[in-house]
Amino acid sequence: MKSILIIGLGRFGHHLCRKLSKLGNEIMIVDMQEEQLQDLLPCVVSAKIGDCTDPEVLKSLGIGNFDLCFVCIGNNFQSSLEITSQIKEMGAKYVISKANRDIHAKFLLRNGADEVIYPDRDIAESLAIRCSANHVFDYIELNDEYGVYEIPPLQSWIYGSIRQLDIRAKYHISILGIKQGDDVRLMPPADYTIQPQDHLMVIGKNEDIDRILKLI
Repeated sequence: MKSILIIGLGRFGHHLCRKLSKLGNEIMIVDMQEEQLQDLLPCVVSAKIGDCTDPEVLKSLGIGNFDLCFVCIGNNFQSSLEITSQIKEMGAKYVISKANRDIHAKFLLRNGADEVIYPDRDIAESLAIRCSANHVFDYIELNDEYGVYEIPPLQSWIYGSIRQLDIRAKYHISILGIKQGDDVRLMPPADYTIQPQDHLMVIGKNEDIDRILKLI
């Protein structure tokens, strides 16, 4: 469980707050508009209406007490930059700021952000890869070189065990999990026998996984 501050409750901030709450974290939320806070009150331990570009408002939050501080302001970059800089100066342990453009990310990182996220870009890129490639059910980018893919098994893998197929050595990927409908089995044992209906959650270099996809 972590103590988390979320500043800015737009759509992204709402989704983030709800998920963090479900994971058992203690959350404080702040926004300038009261109506943005109302539906999240059951999910948080504290909520405050205020303009976080005002240093006095930030001081009243006890910034140094939080394990994580999220700055989720996407429609006003100047405010996002000011808040990011100020909370870091006030002793924030780890600041994650939302950005819409690369140039925004550079300024945020130079002015106190420990990490910058691009939710719109990341979703768009993941969707583009999933829709462009045949047989990719889901995709998570790790960096420019590696990703996690959800793919069907090759025909030659069906009814073979992970150990017998020697997939890691032959194809340079690792199987992280087996998905059947809504059920997920993480880190399957080496003697697991791959079934026709399985979706394989694999990690590896994009180029190696591309070669596998061409064989499906």
